[in-house]
Amino acid sequence: MTDLLFETDANQIPARTHSGMLEMRDGKALRYAVTQAASRPQQGTVLVLHGRNECIEKYFETIADLARRGFTVVCFDWRGQGGSSRMIHDAMRGHIDRFDDYVSDLDQVFRELILPDCPPPFYILAHSAGALVSLLAAPVLANRVRRMVLVAPFVGLPGSRLGVNGIRFATRTLGLIGLGRRYAVKNRYQAGGRPFADNPLTSDPGRYMRNAEIVRHQPQLGLGGPTVRWVSASLNAIDRVNDPDFITNIRIPTLIIAAGADSVVSTAAIERFTTQLRNGTLLIIDGARHEILQEADFYREQLLAAFDAFVPGSDEPETTIATEPAETA
Repeated sequence: MTDLLFETDANQIPARTHSGMLEMRDGKALRYAVTQAASRPQQGTVLVLHGRNECIEKYFETIADLARRGFTVVCFDWRGQGGSSRMIHDAMRGHIDRFDDYVSDLDQVFRELILPDCPPPFYILAHSAGALVSLLAAPVLANRVRRMVLVAPFVGLPGSRLGVNGIRFATRTLGLIGLGRRYAVKNRYQAGGRPFADNPLTSDPGRYMRNAEIVRHQPQLGLGGPTVRWVSASLNAIDRVNDPDFITNIRIPTLIIAAGADSVVSTAAIERFTTQLRNGTLLIIDGARHEILQEADFYREQLLAAFDAFVPGSDEPETTIATEPAETA
């Protein structure tokens, strides 16, 4: 069944895909898609975790790439976005009370969807905020997930520490006085998003327009800016995963891929974080913008080659390797 998913001429639903809604413990529902492997031998299952203001449809190309490699692929929309239940009355506000709600949803997806129905071993391919959730969940995923590939993980904001501390103070204060559901920035939703020339996400016009078409045809999948509470919760999550005591409990071998021209998350923060991981490897793709899986082939193929070299891998411990960043574009 694929009637919960939407396709365009340029963005077809991958073959052998079925979809559904998974009810969460609090009554919210997550939209999911499962795509069967398209080749043999079967390599296991990859859970694709996208970022804020993304949806399953945006990852059809990546899902098909993984299926051709012999992986079953699972992808779902986080609560509050895509085709999953929205959190507040204004459905276009990107809202969450705490990132632990995402972690709880991820645990339930594993328990009720992946473990019973998908072939092991299990891997995670996560982007941005989805990668931050993966890190938060990593200590309890150690007995389930063999390896993780985290793309442009949201472990720090660009800019000065003083500026980030100001955002942290402002959002906490606004939350305490009851304004947590207000937009954090004046970035209301518009179908199709900003013009390609102004975007910080990808240098590939074809993929950018393909993704914009998804929302133009299905505007209910879109999302506006984050709320004050979402920003505050994300900064709290970033503080937690950067705590050295927390990092010591991340034991899953992890490949982190950063974008050399990223202006959305801090590549310097990603470097600092990776050097503290026991089983972490860092690759910086020079010149790539934030959404490397939506980037031009020159950048995207470097990511896929790194994925192929790292997954499926083995259960043997990895050595922490941090590459030196190249000059950014």
